[in-house]
Amino acid sequence: MIKKITFLFCVFPLFMAAQEDLLKEIDTLSDANESVVAAFKSLKIVNLESTKLAAKGDLYLVIAHRFGYIDNGFEDFFGLDEANTRIQFVYGLTNGITIHASRSGFQKAYEVATKYRLAAQKKQGFPFEIVGFNSLSINTELEKTTLPKLEFTDRLAYVNQILISRKFNDNLSLEIAPTHFHQNYVANNSQDNSQFALGLGGRYKFSKRWSFNMDYAAHLNRASNSGFKNPLSIGFDLETGGHVFQMHFTNSQAMHESGYLGGTTGSWNDGQIAFGFNLIRVF
Repeated sequence: MIKKITFLFCVFPLFMAAQEDLLKEIDTLSDANESVVAAFKSLKIVNLESTKLAAKGDLYLVIAHRFGYIDNGFEDFFGLDEANTRIQFVYGLTNGITIHASRSGFQKAYEVATKYRLAAQKKQGFPFEIVGFNSLSINTELEKTTLPKLEFTDRLAYVNQILISRKFNDNLSLEIAPTHFHQNYVANNSQDNSQFALGLGGRYKFSKRWSFNMDYAAHLNRASNSGFKNPLSIGFDLETGGHVFQMHFTNSQAMHESGYLGGTTGSWNDGQIAFGFNLIRVF
């Protein structure tokens, strides 16, 4: 009997240690499978869509203003007389699927879009967040008086993007966005209707509520005689409770995808820079 009791006293600590190691292993596996959150606080970096999606049932109202270029000085009060507005609604169908609808002053464009998660960044696993984005826009500014053969389909433009981001730490997130977009109507006969671009963007959080944002889109098959430019934007995000306030400078007056990807005319070198801001409210 004494031998049995002695044996139990010897084995019991080993059994408990083994159980503890097993629990630690389970916790480690759980941490490894946990998704990384908040790579970006806003649905857009500046112009470029971020990998952030609306949560299921959340409704976002985005009111965006983009003014004229500042190079005219006091003539149009540094572009403030040339306001361009976009109103957008974003709704989370699920935690992984978001739908958008908007109207922009630029090209009097209507746009519908969807954004959906393909893969999530894991804390100790998959290193990237991958999100798909597709949009359809209608340019209602085109007139038959100047384009007699204009048909409804000529007003349409399509954008397809793969958004790939990585949150490196609590402060730094970067994104790359291979992009295809197709404009049924292009004013320049030398320009292919199907076009390609590579978007680059990032966010650096430098305080509890403030972050510095920047994005750029390099057009990959622009016609050699085109007057359009690559959009470059820099700005700041301010988080204030239930909404995010974005302030930025950019050479693009367009805010919808096909507009800024294929229709940016401003040049940073020539001072053709527009001030803008976005107010994002979630309900």
